Amino acid sequence: MTKLRITYQKSAIGYNEKQKATIKALGFRKLNQTVEHEDTAVIRGMIDKVSHLVQVEEVK
Repeated sequence: MTKLRITYQKSAIGYNEKQKATIKALGFRKLNQTVEHEDTAVIRGMIDKVSHLVQVEEVK
């Protein structure tokens, strides 16, 4: 199964609480942090909600 490398690129200040909660649920604590998650439908949905704040790469 492929993994996704997600990098928190832009601050969530000024965005609504649901988007801030999604960033936190993805495991981010600070800007420019990178996390890896399995490529699942749940993670893809979370990424879609905050796609303007993160950068995504596929890793094998």
